[in-house]
Amino acid sequence: MTHTFAFYASILTTVLAVAGMGYYLAALRAAGLYRRERREPVAAFAPGGSILKSLKGLDPGMIDGFRSHCRQTYAGERELLFGVASMEDPAAAAVEQLIAEFPELAIRLIECPERLGTNGKVSTLVQLAGHARFDFLLINDSDISVGPRYLERVMGCFGTDEKPSAQEVGLVTALYRGRAHGTLPSRLEALGIVDFQASVLLSRRLEGGLHYGLGSTLAVRREALEKIGGLRVLVDHLADDYELGARVAGAGYRVALSPEVVETNVAAYGWRGYIDHQLRWARTVRDARPAGYAGLVFTNGFGLALVNVLVSGASLLSLALLGISLLLRLALAMMVGVGVLDDRQVVPNLWMLPLRDLIAVGVWLAGFAGNTIVWRGERFALKKGRLEKTSLKN
Repeated sequence: MTHTFAFYASILTTVLAVAGMGYYLAALRAAGLYRRERREPVAAFAPGGSILKSLKGLDPGMIDGFRSHCRQTYAGERELLFGVASMEDPAAAAVEQLIAEFPELAIRLIECPERLGTNGKVSTLVQLAGHARFDFLLINDSDISVGPRYLERVMGCFGTDEKPSAQEVGLVTALYRGRAHGTLPSRLEALGIVDFQASVLLSRRLEGGLHYGLGSTLAVRREALEKIGGLRVLVDHLADDYELGARVAGAGYRVALSPEVVETNVAAYGWRGYIDHQLRWARTVRDARPAGYAGLVFTNGFGLALVNVLVSGASLLSLALLGISLLLRLALAMMVGVGVLDDRQVVPNLWMLPLRDLIAVGVWLAGFAGNTIVWRGERFALKKGRLEKTSLKN
């Protein structure tokens, strides 16, 4: 019985490891094509834009991220609207500091006390949108840092010169890299972001474009937002970024990927926080894209090759597959991490790839084992994209 199990386990993991190599090759191709695309000039289109940020507490590097949004070379008008549920929130003081540093800019701190649904961030954004002056809204996470041409390169995507028959761009999103802070789990999380961006680039190729958004940047036409019912329809959704992009695409607009890459700060996670975050991400993807989540097994080709070595008794074939998988894994990490994301932490963290990939296989399996997630210290049940509050004791 044991021999039979090992035999079939060896065959299965061999097939999966080979499929993982195919994923690496396809993702390398998709990343190379994106690098070529982003060299194209950005359209000279600079409409007025309202930047909306929902805040809760202080994140690592948050004030520096705010400053980066102020130091833009953008030719158009802009305003920055920051929302807090209460003026007692520590983030309010950071915004007041920003206003003092950049008195020439239109920066406002707005109290948004209404809790419109289980997603507090979206509740705040709904209230901020009512104060926005412009017809283009840009939403991104509180810990995002950007380059000086960020607005120019994001907003330029709305003005691309295409055939009149082409779909109008309704939403622009952007790739992102992670800046780790100290701990091993934080560095593993940053490596995982590189893997996620590779899968985004490949899905964009396979599906003929993006059909969802990324929370790093969600720039949207107000008319497109109104057509889908506004932000209020997202107040009970966890994956509000994904859902916003999906609904805009479903309304007949195109979702564009900006040539700009932004940076998110990765918290100095302990192991519990890291696993909670990984499970939240896994179960969110499983809920939003069940078929895509099942296919994520192939993105863990190197981890599968390691498992194949174990169940095959380190056979010659399993070792050969492991060596080829390692080379392709390193190539993809370098292509996406360095070549696309300009992530300077990738190279010194390459030694952690085996650990990262084995954990990824375990998290992928655990993603099927339930529908509860922990988000900002609160426990929720995730059902068809919607959040239902539950108890941390459950």
